Amino acid sequence: MSGATVSHVSRCLMPEWWQIQPRIRTYNRRMAGEKPIAENRKARHDYHFLERFEAGIVLTGSEVKSLREGRVSLQQSYADVREGEAWLVGAHIDTYDQAGIQNHEPERDRKLLLHRRELDSLYGKVREKGLTLVPIRLYFRNGRAKVEIALARGKEQRDKRRELAKREADRQIERALHEFDVTARRH
Repeated sequence: MSGATVSHVSRCLMPEWWQIQPRIRTYNRRMAGEKPIAENRKARHDYHFLERFEAGIVLTGSEVKSLREGRVSLQQSYADVREGEAWLVGAHIDTYDQAGIQNHEPERDRKLLLHRRELDSLYGKVREKGLTLVPIRLYFRNGRAKVEIALARGKEQRDKRRELAKREADRQIERALHEFDVTARRH
């Protein structure tokens, strides 16, 4: 009798089939999560980032294969809004060796996928003086290629110098504090 009670209790604790949350299926480990491909580090040095956006990117098969190998450069690239569409201009994706005749052009303009609200907002802000769209990084999220773009204002030369001087001063302070801490422990 107590055995029937235990099975009844365990059955009551089990959720019904409609109460079970569906799991997100990933067909292979490579598709799950986020995998970085390339980063535009120089953009951090040259621009002040005001807003960031995540955009999908329209690619051909050989471009995706080349991205998986990490053969891409975002240096000297920018995003442009023209005729109601966003485009990634100047990004270099190397050709894929095994593609043969169906290879892609490395320097072609690539369409970015954004919501209409975001496109309209970006178009209005880019028309302002001194603002531009800069790609910051390129990555795969759940098997889809994404590019993070930033609405940015160019830094002046004195801003760059000031930032370098501040970084160097911070390093010297850290070094001095570390040396002081090491000598204090010895005594």
